Amino acid sequence: MSSSIAASWPASRAGAVLTVDLAAIAANYRLLAEKVGNATCAAVVKADAYGLGAAQVAPVLEQAGAREFFVAHVDEGLALKAFVSPHVRITVLHGARPHALKDCVAAGLRPVLNSLEQVAQLQAFAQQTGQRQDAVLQLDTGMSRFGFSGQDVALLAEKPSLLDGISLSLIMSHLACADTPANEANVQQLERLTAYAALLPKAPLSLAASSGIFIGDAFHRNLVRPGAALYGVAPNQTQPNPLRPVVRLQAHVLQTRTLSKGDRVGYGLSWQAEGPCRIATLATGYADGFARQGAATGCAWFKGHRLPILGRISMDSMTVDVSALSEDALGADTLVDLLNEQYGVDDVAAAEGTIGYEVLTSLGRRYHRVYQNTPSISD
Repeated sequence: MSSSIAASWPASRAGAVLTVDLAAIAANYRLLAEKVGNATCAAVVKADAYGLGAAQVAPVLEQAGAREFFVAHVDEGLALKAFVSPHVRITVLHGARPHALKDCVAAGLRPVLNSLEQVAQLQAFAQQTGQRQDAVLQLDTGMSRFGFSGQDVALLAEKPSLLDGISLSLIMSHLACADTPANEANVQQLERLTAYAALLPKAPLSLAASSGIFIGDAFHRNLVRPGAALYGVAPNQTQPNPLRPVVRLQAHVLQTRTLSKGDRVGYGLSWQAEGPCRIATLATGYADGFARQGAATGCAWFKGHRLPILGRISMDSMTVDVSALSEDALGADTLVDLLNEQYGVDDVAAAEGTIGYEVLTSLGRRYHRVYQNTPSISD
């Protein structure tokens, strides 16, 4: 089994079931592609398709129309080639580390150049092989993370020979505040991208990832790079989420019990019953992607009933209040929802004080995984 394929424990032995709706992923891609009009809509499948399984997700995205795929590392790109057709292009966001450059180019992966050092390495490789090398140039327009600074851009403009042997097929940058559409930094970064690009060899431009798509048409440029939005994460908190939920997570009940007033729950005995209540222990914990700090406001769900998490989340389990359910509602092994259409990754993120991206990519490898609703060619 390829290391890029998400592990799946047998249904008979796993503590929880993670269901991935492939048709929802395809629908989300089509919605985004329609929204950006004439711009190319790529698909970001780094981190094993945000933890959901590139082997299953990438073919669905290609079928939905994706012809440009982005990953973070060379090895991710090499693995991805087994799941998509030779007709797609795979771009490596981090570029290739020196000893990985040969494998990167030999596999037909397109590196992103983030520094003068990476430019020099690719140029030397082009001279060594006698072949021009295709690449993306990333510009730092204000995030101070990856890419060429304004000073670096000025140097490239002053010495265009630094790019000899390199064909730039895309110039990109990344928005720091796209999830807050009104933030003035977004417009500033767009203006910098345009100004910097004017000093460089002409190439298509890319600025927007998932959230940036929803700021406005001016941010779409020639190519957009959605990642989390494909998997149902809300692009921002200022508008209703237009994307379809993609995952459902159901944990098995391990045990139920009745508590009396004063009984305490979990490590540190941090929660105390104020009166008689019934609780259930579920077979999912922080080793499966549910952070300990989420216990304060997090919950599970069963047939429309909210079941608050009690006490601290353990490595392999959590405890929920099931007093709202009838005594015979839950038995050993009953499945209880931790993620569903009513309570998604963004809701869990709010409880944990983080973002949906982190929740999605943290979902554990011990789940039994079910891939359902594979779209047909006509969908």
